[in-house]
Amino acid sequence: MSSTAEAALRIEPEHLPPQERARKPESTPGYQVIRRNGAVTPFDAAKIAVALTKAFLAVEGNSAAASRRVHDIVAELTDEIVASLTRRGETGRAFQIEDIQDQVELALMRGGHHKVARAYVLYREAHARERAAVKAEEAAPSSLKMKAADGALVPLDEARLQAVIEESTEGLEDVSAKAILAETHRNVYDGISVDELALAPILSARTLIETEPNYSKVAARLLLDKLRREALTFLAGRPEQATQAEMAERYGAYFRAYVKAGIAEELIEPELVRFDLDRLAAAIEPERDLAFDYLGLQTLYDRYLLHARGNRFELPQAFFMRVAMGLALREVDREARAIEFYRLLSSFDFMASTPTLFNAGTPRPQLSSCFLTSVADDLDGIFKAVKDNALLAKYSGGLGNDWTRVRGLGAHIKGTNGQSQGVVPFLKVANDTAIAVNQGGKRKGAVCAYLETWHIDIEEFLDLRKNTGDDRRRTHDMNTANWVPDLFMERVEENATWTLFSPDETPDLHDLTGAAFRSAYEAYEAKAEAGEIRVFKRMNAVDLWRRMLTMLFETGHPWITFKDPCNLRSPQGHVGNVHSSNLCTEITLNTSDDEVAVCNLGSVNLAAHVTPQGLDREKLKRTVRTAMRMLDNVVDINFYTIPEARRSNLRHRPVGLGLMGFQDALQVLHLPYASEEAVAFADESMEALSFEAISGSVDLAAERGRYSSFEGSLWSKGVLPVDSIERLQAERPSLEMDRSARLDWESLRQRVMAVGMRNSNCMAIAPTATISNICGVSQSIEPAYQNLFVKSNMSGDFTVVNAALVRDLKARGLWDEVTVSDLKYYDGSVGEIARLPDDIKALYATAFEIDPAWLIEAASRRQKWIDQAQSLNIYMANASGRKLDETYRLAWKRGLKTTYYLRSRSATHVEKSTLKGTDGKLNAVSVAEVAAVPSALNGARVQACAIDDPECEACQ
Repeated sequence: MSSTAEAALRIEPEHLPPQERARKPESTPGYQVIRRNGAVTPFDAAKIAVALTKAFLAVEGNSAAASRRVHDIVAELTDEIVASLTRRGETGRAFQIEDIQDQVELALMRGGHHKVARAYVLYREAHARERAAVKAEEAAPSSLKMKAADGALVPLDEARLQAVIEESTEGLEDVSAKAILAETHRNVYDGISVDELALAPILSARTLIETEPNYSKVAARLLLDKLRREALTFLAGRPEQATQAEMAERYGAYFRAYVKAGIAEELIEPELVRFDLDRLAAAIEPERDLAFDYLGLQTLYDRYLLHARGNRFELPQAFFMRVAMGLALREVDREARAIEFYRLLSSFDFMASTPTLFNAGTPRPQLSSCFLTSVADDLDGIFKAVKDNALLAKYSGGLGNDWTRVRGLGAHIKGTNGQSQGVVPFLKVANDTAIAVNQGGKRKGAVCAYLETWHIDIEEFLDLRKNTGDDRRRTHDMNTANWVPDLFMERVEENATWTLFSPDETPDLHDLTGAAFRSAYEAYEAKAEAGEIRVFKRMNAVDLWRRMLTMLFETGHPWITFKDPCNLRSPQGHVGNVHSSNLCTEITLNTSDDEVAVCNLGSVNLAAHVTPQGLDREKLKRTVRTAMRMLDNVVDINFYTIPEARRSNLRHRPVGLGLMGFQDALQVLHLPYASEEAVAFADESMEALSFEAISGSVDLAAERGRYSSFEGSLWSKGVLPVDSIERLQAERPSLEMDRSARLDWESLRQRVMAVGMRNSNCMAIAPTATISNICGVSQSIEPAYQNLFVKSNMSGDFTVVNAALVRDLKARGLWDEVTVSDLKYYDGSVGEIARLPDDIKALYATAFEIDPAWLIEAASRRQKWIDQAQSLNIYMANASGRKLDETYRLAWKRGLKTTYYLRSRSATHVEKSTLKGTDGKLNAVSVAEVAAVPSALNGARVQACAIDDPECEACQ
C-alpha cells in the first residue's frame, strides 16, 4: 500500500472542513478527543466525513465515478459513527482516538465496505514495514544500469538523479523531492535509456500537479534538465549535461556556440553573428529559466525552439535573445535594444505573437500574425486570392478573406452567357488550400471567410460547417464569419423585411457604411420592386437572424461581426474600407485589390502589472513603450511573401498591442469577473494601455517620422479612439456605450495632431492561447475555463490547476484531497462545493457560471479605447434561442466591433480520472465542449467549438 493511501486511512481529527456533498453531521457540543500525545481537542464529527472520503478515494481511486459513489456513502456512515459514539455519552465526554477508529472500522464492515476496512486494519503494520524498507533502500547503493547513447550499459547515476530532483524543488513551497524520487524509482528499470531516465522524474512530478500547482514548476525544471542535455550534446558532438547551477556558469559559452551552430544549420540569420555576442551573453539571466510552468516550457520545447535533425539546441534564454536580436537588427545601438527587448520578453511582462517567436532572427523572418484580403469577382482574382492564401499561410500567417464581391448563385456571367454557381464552390477550394499548406509543417493552415449579410448566398454560407448535406458545398475546416451592417440589425429590431442581392448588380454596397449604405440599399430595394434587379430575395430579417444564431450554436460558425463600427471608427477611413476582420476577429484594417492588410501583434501580461493595490501605471508605461518599438520594428524587418502585403504594411504601419492575463489580474485584485468593479477595471486598464500605446507611437513618430498616410486620418484631425464613438453614435442613435475617461487625453490629442503617429493602428486584443501558456497566465481577456481541468493543445494533454485558488484555499485550510475530488466531481467549478465560502465562489467563478452580459459589458468598456477590435468569446451554459438573441443584440447595442466563438456547455461529461498509476499521459479527457446537446433553437443536436482543440488553429 502506498504511503499516500496510508496517510488517507488515518482516521484522525484534522483541521479540514466537512465533505461538501455529504450531509453535514449533527452538531456534537461539549465532546472532546484525546490524542495519542495526550492533547485534548474539541470533537468535530465533520472531520470524520473528510477522513472517510480520503479513505475511500485512496482505496477505490480518485475518478469522477468513484467520487460520486463516495459522496453518496460518506454522510450515512458519518451519521452512524457519530450516533454510536454519542449514544451513551453525556455532554463533556472525551473520546480516545482508538474509540473513534474502532467505530469507523465497525461502520465500514457493517456497510460492506470490506476493502476499505481491511486496508484500514492493516495499514499500521504495513506502514511500519514499508518505512523500514524505504530506509534500507535509501541506504543501499543502486545496482541498476542504464543504456548510454552508444548502447553501452553503465551504472545508473543515482547521485545525479537525486541532485537534479532536489534542485528542481528548491525555493518552491509544498513540494517534496523525496516524493518525486520515490515515484521515479517505481518507473526506473534495469537497462533504461538515457532519454527514458530523463523523462521518468518529469512524469512523476506531473502526477502531483493536481494536488499542488508548484509541481508544475518542478516538472518544468526537470524538463529543462532534459533540454540542457539535448542542446549541450548537440553542440559538443558528444554526451554533455549540466544542472541549472552549472548552466549558469556555462550560458555565455553555450550562447556563442549556439549562434554559430544555428547559422551553420541555416536556421539563424547570419547577421546575428555580427552582434557583440559577449555583451549579449553577459546580459542573459539563466535564473529566468525557472519561471516556466510545465505547460509553458513543454509548449516552447515542442513548437518554438530551434532544432536540427530532431535535436533541440536552443535553450529558453537563448530563444528569447534570438527573438530580441531579430527585432533589433536595424536599431542604431542594436545590442542595447536587443538587451532591452530580451529583458521584456524573458520577464513575461510582454510576449510577441507566435509568428514573431517562430521566425525572428531566422533567414526568413515572417513576423506578422494576420493578413486580410478582399477577393475580386473574376477567376483571375479568385485564384490569385487562393494562391496568396497559400503563400501567406506558409510562414504561419492567419488569414481573413472578404468574399462579398464574388457574385452569387444564379447571377449572370457575361463572358459565357451562363449562370454563376455562387461563392460556395470557391470557398471549398480555399478550405482545401488551407489544409494543404499547413504553415510550414508547424500548425494547420487557418483561414476565415467573411460575407456580408445582404449577399444572395448568405443562407448557403451559413450552412458551410454543417455535417449534413452535399459535402461539395461544405467547408469543414474553414472558419466563417458574418459581416453584418447596422441596417440589418435595425431591420431585426423592427421585425422588418430584408432583401438579399448579388454583388455584381449592387457593387457599391461593398464599400458603403452608415447613412450612405442605407440610401443605396433602399434604392436597390426599390429597383428590385420595379423589376430592374435580376437576382434578389426578400425575407423577414428576424428569420435570417434566427438562422444565423442557430447555425452559430449548432456549428460554432459563422461568427457575428459588425461592419459599421469597424468602418465608422476606423482611423483610416480616408484611404479605404474595412471589408472583414481576420482569423480571430481582432484586426480591422483596410483591404483592396492593391493592398493586403497586415497586422503585427504582441500582448502585455496584465497580471504582471497589477498588485493588490491596483494597476502599476509606471511599469505599464515602460512595458508598452518598449513593446510598441518592437512591434514597429516588425514592419521593416518583416519578410513579405506577396507585394500587396509589403505595400500596405509599409504605407500604414499598423500594429496590434493587446493584453493577456486579465482574469489573473482580477484575482490579484480580488475582483469577481461578474461584477461592476471588474467592468470598471477593464475600462481603467484598457484606458491606460491605450494611452501609453498611442503615446509610444507619437514618440516613435518624433524619432522616426509619421506613417505615410497619416494626413487625412482621424488621428490627424485629433479624433482618438474614444472620440470616434461620436461618429458611430451619429449614424446609430441607439448606441449605448460608456464615454467616461480618467486620463489627460486632451494633452495627448494635441501631441498626436502636432507630431503625428508612427502607426495607423496601435491596439488589438488577440486570443493569445499559446503565448499565454508560455507566460503561465490566463488567455487574453477570457474568464477562467475551469479551476481544475485537462488542457489539450498541439503539445498534448496537461493538468491545469488554478494556482491562485489553491493559494487562497491553503490560507483558509481548505486545500486537500477532498477539494481536489470535488473539483473533479463538479468539473472544475467551486460554485457547488458547500464547504467553500461565498467570496471564494464569486472570485473563482468559471466561464460558464458567468452571465455572458458581463463579458460584453467589460468588452464594451475596452472597445471605446481600442482602434481595432478584440477576440471576444461568448460563454453560455444554458443556451436558448432567447438568450442567444439577447446576448448578440446586446453586443451590437454596446458598440462591439466583433465577436468570436460561441462556447456552449455540453449536457454530458466524460469521466475523468486521476493521474496516479498512469504513464504520465492523461487518460482524463480533453476539455473540448463537443458533446452533442439538444439545441434550444430548433431541436437539433449541436457541436460547439472545442476549447484549445489542437485541431482548431484559431485557438493557437
